[in-house]
Amino acid sequence: MAILVTGGAGYIGSHTVLSLLERGDDVVVIDNLANASRISLDRVAELTGKEPIVYIADVLDRQALKNIFTNHHITDVIHFAGLKSVSESIKEPLAYYENNVTGTLVLLDEMLAAGVNRFIFSSSATVYGNPESVPLSEQSRTGGTTNPYGTSKLMVEQILADFSRAQPDFRITCLRYFNPVGAHPSGRIGEDPNGIPNNLVPYISQVAIGKLKTVSVYGNDYPTPDGTGVRDYIHVMDLATGHLAALDCQNKGAAYKVINLGTGVGYSVIDLIKAFEKAAQTKIHYQFVARRPGDIAECWSDPSLAYKELGWKAVYNLDEMMRDTWNWQKNNPNGYNI
Repeated sequence: MAILVTGGAGYIGSHTVLSLLERGDDVVVIDNLANASRISLDRVAELTGKEPIVYIADVLDRQALKNIFTNHHITDVIHFAGLKSVSESIKEPLAYYENNVTGTLVLLDEMLAAGVNRFIFSSSATVYGNPESVPLSEQSRTGGTTNPYGTSKLMVEQILADFSRAQPDFRITCLRYFNPVGAHPSGRIGEDPNGIPNNLVPYISQVAIGKLKTVSVYGNDYPTPDGTGVRDYIHVMDLATGHLAALDCQNKGAAYKVINLGTGVGYSVIDLIKAFEKAAQTKIHYQFVARRPGDIAECWSDPSLAYKELGWKAVYNLDEMMRDTWNWQKNNPNGYNI
């Protein structure tokens, strides 16, 4: 018996594969390496002493999926594979809908044909759009997404809800992540963005290492304690354990579940910069610039359902998130491009 992890060489995927292998699960990975490096899985094997089985292929490739389901006794699928840049999705919406939506449809179709009926979907807090209030619970309004990336996640959630009603034997969990940061404490695997990072924490870390000069802080006039935007940041290892908890609870409760994975604590941009300065023992240069269109003042989760349904809660604090990010960055200044 094995667990299929799509996008398992990526940032969150590789940390989850590591956690699965550490506890003794057999893992099969499919990844097209569009946003990932094979080296991440080599290092996972080095850290765990166990090798995942790896297929370099796309989830849009039906034959590759048929081969996996034929060659391995897959019991569960964790679906990370997809494109993930908000800004890129605005420029290339068709690519995002094809990869994120059609890719999921192909995967579900092949699962159905193979008789595999336990599915965990990597969703996102972007499905909440511009929040009416915080904290955000699973009952908060969704929709009003501001980019094709977020819309693609929302579309897949709707597809999964419909699919669950049509296929009552399927057990489906959608995990809505807030803002993943950090790295494995070993510093051997972490986030390795292509080009200039789109996300704040990798950008800060590249300023700290000297690859970039200054962090642009978009807006310092929000109605928040220090005027900068507030978000819920969660350590990638907490996210990984959240997936393991979801796997273990697939047969409990409702057949279709939607669960937030966050800390329930909001940190501002300045909070992050100060915590990173403490971790790296260096000054982070930043400048205030105009707000970005569509950005919101604050967004954080109500993670209580995850504890109630899965027995899971985040354990890493902000200092530990920044410590592990810096440990990865200083030991891998060029990511996996050694």
